[in-house]
Amino acid sequence: FSLRGESANHQPTVQPLHLLTVFPCSCHVLQESLLSSASGYSNYRGILNWCVVMLVLSNARLFLENIIKYGILVDPIQVVSLFLKDPYSWPAACLIIGMGLSFYFSFCFPGTISETTGLIFHIFNLTCLLVIPAATILVMTSMTPVGGVLSLGVYSVLFLKLYSYKDANRWCREIRQAKAKRLSRSYSCKCMNTHSGATHVSYPGNLTHRDMYYFVFAPTLCYQLNFPRSPRIRKRFLMRRLFEMLFFTQLLVGLIQQWMVPTIQNSMKPFQVPNHLIWLFFFYWFFHSSMNFVAELMQFGDREFYRDWWNSETVTYFWANWNIPVHKWCLRHFYKPMLRTGINKFLAQTAVFLVSAFFHEYLVSVPLKMFRLWAFMGMMAQVPLAWFVGRFLNGNYGNAAVWMSLIIGQPVAVLMYVHDYYVIHYGSNT
Repeated sequence: FSLRGESANHQPTVQPLHLLTVFPCSCHVLQESLLSSASGYSNYRGILNWCVVMLVLSNARLFLENIIKYGILVDPIQVVSLFLKDPYSWPAACLIIGMGLSFYFSFCFPGTISETTGLIFHIFNLTCLLVIPAATILVMTSMTPVGGVLSLGVYSVLFLKLYSYKDANRWCREIRQAKAKRLSRSYSCKCMNTHSGATHVSYPGNLTHRDMYYFVFAPTLCYQLNFPRSPRIRKRFLMRRLFEMLFFTQLLVGLIQQWMVPTIQNSMKPFQVPNHLIWLFFFYWFFHSSMNFVAELMQFGDREFYRDWWNSETVTYFWANWNIPVHKWCLRHFYKPMLRTGINKFLAQTAVFLVSAFFHEYLVSVPLKMFRLWAFMGMMAQVPLAWFVGRFLNGNYGNAAVWMSLIIGQPVAVLMYVHDYYVIHYGSNT
């Protein structure tokens, strides 16, 4: 405003200076609060950081109490002794190296035997992959539980890979016999574009030792003739993943040695162990750091090893997204073939959980040489839990139910095995 003159004959005049800009007529619009679901707001990174800070602060007191009570128990050298209890036999390493025989057996008599005879050979080979290492672990007294878990894990992965290798090549033979005009990579998935510099391989040109060994070491369980390949190896990305692997390996070892072992030995209360935190660290170490490291080293292009399982509103969504390599294998080689035979979806899903429950029990009971069936029952309990959550809980309630099942579910079942193992072997000394 400006005043021009103050006499009675000359009244003050008003000069507008962008009144709508300086003093807007309206300051309200139709909008929802950010925390309302109708607002569409989804950036909660600050709240996530707050949760992480609160988690660290809440566990800092437990960590200090643990240090004061037990002292520093972290000893990386002790981990090596778990694998090499008998330094002159190295049972776990020898058992893993011996799996190379199954590679050779997969290439026996190519093209010279009938389909039925080849199927029998493959069934025998796959059965030996599960039976021989388990029998070796149960018989050998020098095999430690950690070495047993590692050995059985490697053999289980090889079992799934060779099963996929058998199926994919059988599909190619069926397509070839049907005189297909254009060979696809497999019967169950569409062809994917490979890198422009890569050579497209067609059956039976893929039946080479080089192709076989690439698939064995690639971070996938499903075989196809032409994998998507990255154009180059990113050295910085590779070094970051390697640093994460080393860091989280030491962190996991430290948590187990400092928290898990003394708590179980002294108080025999496994439910107080921060097993869920260890499980989360293990997930990041294995599915992100380790698998991306191997993929980058082998220029493997498909890096979808997990999806947003932390947003799961149903149990079924969680199991379909937290371990993508296993999910793809089950979908491709087990679930869809059952549907094609006329089995309904619920029975097919139950069968998938049954197979998963078997491998969970196999990887826990055999190395510990105890058979309690807790891992098996915990996995099969996911079937009614999935039905209940999907039927009665939605949205945030379903997500909370999934998190509760992760916190008090299978990790507790595993700790029950560890608890009984310490009671049997060290109960008289504690």
